[in-house]
Amino acid sequence: MNWLILIIAGLFEVGFAACLGKARLSNGMSAIAWYGGFLVCLTISMLLLIKATQQLPIGTAYAVWTGIGAVGTVIIGIIFLKEPADFWRLFFITTLIASIIGLKVVSH
Repeated sequence: MNWLILIIAGLFEVGFAACLGKARLSNGMSAIAWYGGFLVCLTISMLLLIKATQQLPIGTAYAVWTGIGAVGTVIIGIIFLKEPADFWRLFFITTLIASIIGLKVVSH
């Protein structure tokens, strides 16, 4: 259950990063709404991370949380913000995913 909580926390990390990206491209009330989404996603992500780390090793949980956030944010950037998707960027994201899976496999 704690791994599921951690994954959801990581997805909310993607949410707050995506909101920051959209706020940067917006202005006026639209930007304020995106910053509001940022604060909501940030709060939920942190609360879930706190909950998950009560049972999981902090080093592993934090690495997985940031990894999910990094991978998800890159994917959001490529799909929605038109960021580049060149070979090396995708290669290193793939190695990051493999590392996250490896941490899960070796954690107790």
